Amino acid sequence: MIRFAPIAAAALCLAGAATPALAQSGHYTATPTEAPKKASFITQTTVWKCKDGSCAAPKSTMSDKVMCERVVQRIGALSTFTVGGTSFDAEALAACNARAK
Repeated sequence: MIRFAPIAAAALCLAGAATPALAQSGHYTATPTEAPKKASFITQTTVWKCKDGSCAAPKSTMSDKVMCERVVQRIGALSTFTVGGTSFDAEALAACNARAK
């Protein structure tokens, strides 16, 4: 029974992360220029949830620049990318978008 406790805890966390309020209140938010085709995706070890044309994820150990680059490699160019409520400036966003697929 104890072996299943971590699995159950992980399942509860994922189920909670799927709620709209939580999905849109992540540490990172990204707005792709084209609506994302999937409701979720993973960048290395970070799970992103997308809803209403915007995607959000919890804080990661990755640098903000690398996180943005990983996102554009998965979903394409972004119109905005924010970290902890602060948006990337035009120059940083352009550099990030240069890594888009």
